[in-house]
Amino acid sequence: MSNSPPLKPAGVILAGGRSSRLGPGSKAMISLGGQPMIHHVIQRLQLQAEPLLISTQDEHTDIDSQDLETVQDAVKSHRGPLTGLYSAMQRVFGNEGQDWLLLSPCDAPFIPPDLAGRLYEQAMKDGKPVSVACYEEVPQPTFSLWHRSVFSPVEEAVMTQGRGGLMYMLDQLPYCAVDWPATRIAPFFNVNTRADLQMAERLLDADKATG
Repeated sequence: MSNSPPLKPAGVILAGGRSSRLGPGSKAMISLGGQPMIHHVIQRLQLQAEPLLISTQDEHTDIDSQDLETVQDAVKSHRGPLTGLYSAMQRVFGNEGQDWLLLSPCDAPFIPPDLAGRLYEQAMKDGKPVSVACYEEVPQPTFSLWHRSVFSPVEEAVMTQGRGGLMYMLDQLPYCAVDWPATRIAPFFNVNTRADLQMAERLLDADKATG
């Protein structure tokens, strides 16, 4: 069962990047276990975030969003994940009642079911506006939770300074890190190469066999 916050945060899946190492087209639509990779991410986040959005670089996309709303980058030239975060913040924080935004990449099919809950709990405990997953002592900034109070510095970094990196942004803001215990399947495993994709297929098969 998902350990989500009392009020679910909004969520955004970063799907604006392309990977030449995985072949032409969108990385999000690479087949994994008989369905597009992004569908695995959607299935794991739909119980944790509401609404759940998909961040794309532009309107000309081949991504199957499964009827989820897509948010185009506010900046046309691709600058990295910070642009996707900022664009989603524009959409989400314009509504009353939405104070938190959960961030995730489209190429992580093993996202833990308690991601939102644990990030939120640590943010509340430490009184920080940003909460970031950490695995084997390595920060995972694309798996993070952001409060509406940091919208202005994020906007400044993207629109005025031309920044695109999440780590740069974290260096400018107070945040807490949430250590994840080691598990048989690394929860923040990213599929970046064909070898990664083959590994993900094996892990999915093993998970089905034991589940």
